[in-house]
Amino acid sequence: MSSSEEKNHGSSSDVETKKQERIKRLQQLRLRQNEARKLNHREVVDEDRKSKLPINWEKQKDRLEYEEQKEKRRLEIEEKGLSYERVRALEWTAEECDAWQRKKARKHNPDTGFADFEQSSFRQYERLTKNLQPDMSNYEKQKNELGDDFYAKTSTLTYGTHTPAPSAVDRMVDDLSKQVEKRRGYSRRRAEKAGTDVDYINNRNMRFNKKIERFYGKYTTEIKQNLERGTAV
Repeated sequence: MSSSEEKNHGSSSDVETKKQERIKRLQQLRLRQNEARKLNHREVVDEDRKSKLPINWEKQKDRLEYEEQKEKRRLEIEEKGLSYERVRALEWTAEECDAWQRKKARKHNPDTGFADFEQSSFRQYERLTKNLQPDMSNYEKQKNELGDDFYAKTSTLTYGTHTPAPSAVDRMVDDLSKQVEKRRGYSRRRAEKAGTDVDYINNRNMRFNKKIERFYGKYTTEIKQNLERGTAV
């Protein structure tokens, strides 16, 4: 075989080798493309499934898992003949107990003070609606008496068809009185407690006496009591 034939044979084999490598790379790219398409489809399906779930699904799921673990641990402790509540209480630290007590206090007293007028109005609305107890018997009685006039229309000439019961009026008056009393406590000027000793002649003298009492009261209490009883030497 001549040198030219060997050269042509070598070049053809190199071309065939490169062709096979390209075909192999193309197949690998197609496999990766199919795999990416499957993963993308899986993500789309999963995202669509999550979008149809409730907004607080993650919290509900975490809560259910916590309840399952809690129940499992409770059964394990009770199988040993121990009290779950006692074992759980022994695991709580002092900081956790304080945080739990503060959380319970906030839950029982949601009114944390004045923040803004919107929150204040909303808290008052929640409190009034929570204490609202409608008189359904009186409502049905007036509904039967008035008939179609009970519901106002564009052609209705009557006004104020609903007459509240005396008990409802008394309840409203009591509630308004409580609001006035509570609002009075928010005033910056605090009235003096009834029965306290008056040892001042004006507000400035009152503040001065309180300041003196705060710094020197523990030294002069006995002397003051002896003077008041008349037993001072």
